[in-house]
Amino acid sequence: MLVQLRLSRQLDPDALDELRRLAESAGAEVCGTVLGSRQVPDAATFVGKGKAGEIRDAVAREQADLVLVNHDLSPAQERNLEKITCCRVLDRTGLILDIFAQRAHSAEGKLQVELAQLEHLSTRLVRGWTHLGRQKGGIGLRGPGETQLEVDRRLIRDRIKKLNERLKQVYVQRRSRRRARHKVPIPTVSLVGYTNAGKSSLFNRLTSASVYAADQLFATLDPTMRRIELPGKASVILGDTVGFIRQLPHDLVEAFKSTLEEVSGADLLMHVVDAASPERLEQIQQVNNVLAEINAVSIPQITVFNKIDLTGEAPRFERDANGHISRLWVSAQTGEGMDLLLLGLADHFRRQRQHYRLNLPPEAGRLRAALYDRFDVMRETSLESGGWVLDLALEPAQFAWLRTQGDYLESYLISDAESVLAPTGS
Repeated sequence: MLVQLRLSRQLDPDALDELRRLAESAGAEVCGTVLGSRQVPDAATFVGKGKAGEIRDAVAREQADLVLVNHDLSPAQERNLEKITCCRVLDRTGLILDIFAQRAHSAEGKLQVELAQLEHLSTRLVRGWTHLGRQKGGIGLRGPGETQLEVDRRLIRDRIKKLNERLKQVYVQRRSRRRARHKVPIPTVSLVGYTNAGKSSLFNRLTSASVYAADQLFATLDPTMRRIELPGKASVILGDTVGFIRQLPHDLVEAFKSTLEEVSGADLLMHVVDAASPERLEQIQQVNNVLAEINAVSIPQITVFNKIDLTGEAPRFERDANGHISRLWVSAQTGEGMDLLLLGLADHFRRQRQHYRLNLPPEAGRLRAALYDRFDVMRETSLESGGWVLDLALEPAQFAWLRTQGDYLESYLISDAESVLAPTGS
C-alpha cells in the first residue's frame, strides 16, 4: 500500500509515480494507494489519526502486508503507524536501502549498504525484550545487567565500528588504484544522471561491456571502469556510477562516499538525461544537487540526452558560446549518435592540448613507435641523420608523464643547449 501526502499545498504529481517504480524495483506488488494533504506532518503518525485509520482500512481491504510511505518517518511515527495499521511500515529511506541491498554485488558495495542499513536501524530499535533484564544468573551475578534493547544497540555500534574500519581499508585500496591510473596519462570520465536515465546501457554501448541494465530504478549499484578509444589517438577511462534520485538519503551519501569519490575525482562528467521523461528538467536539478553535496559541481559537464528513439528526435549536438560541444542527443538502445558522443569527448580533451616538438635520433625507434601508439603525432619530419622530428599534441597529463621519462630521454638530446621537448604554442 503506497502512501503519499501533499504538504503545505506543494503538490508533486511525479512523486507517487516514482514511489510506485521504487516499490516495483524492490519486488513489491502495488495493491493500492492512499493520498492526503496536511499543512504540517503529525508528530505522532506523520499522516494524522484520521488518515492512519484510512490506511488501516485500505490495508485490511486489499490484504496488504506492507505500507510504503513516500516520506522520511521518525522511529516513533513508524512504530505508531505499525500499531494502528497492524502492518509493517517502511519509509522512503528504508525502501531505497532495501533496493540497494538487493543490487550490491561487490564486497565494497555490500559493506556500504550494510553500514547504511545499520545506521538507519540503530534509531528504530524498540523496547521489546525488557523481560530479559538479567543476562546472567548465579550468586553475585544478579545485577541489573543489560536489557535486550541495550544489547542490540551495543552490537550494532560494534558492527558499525568494524564496517567503518573495513571501509577505510577499501578507501585506501581505491585511492591506490586511482593513483595508479593517474600514473598513466589517461583522463577519467564519469557517467552521472538520474536513476534509469540509461547510463548502464550507454556504458555498455561505448565499451562493449556487459554491465547489468534494466528498466528499473537503481539497476546498477557497483561502479565499473573501462577504457575507451577516442578519435585522434586519445583514450579515456569511462566510469559507470550509481544513479541519483530526488531526496537521496544522507546516510547513503555518507556510506557511498568512497564510491562517489570516483565522481568527484573525474576530469569530466557525462550527465545522462532521459530525453523522453517529462520531468527531465527537475531530474537535472536533482542530480546537480547531489553533485554539489559531494563537491563535484565544479567539474566540467557534457549533457547527453538519451532515449531519442522514444522521442523521434534525430542525433545531433550543440556547441556552447566558446564553440565546444556541450549537449548531445543520442540513443544507447539503437546506437544512434554514438559517433557524435565520441567526437564530443575528443573535442573536450583536445582543447586542453598543446603542441610540442620532440627530436629523436635513429636509435630511438622503439620510443617513436610508442609515441605513435599512445599520443597524437601531427607531423613527422625525417632527418638526414636518420632521426626524426615529431610534432605532438599533448594534454597536460600526457606532457607531465613524458617529462617523467627525462632520464630515459636524456640520451636523445641533439645538443646540450636545447630541450628534448619544446612547446610550440597551443
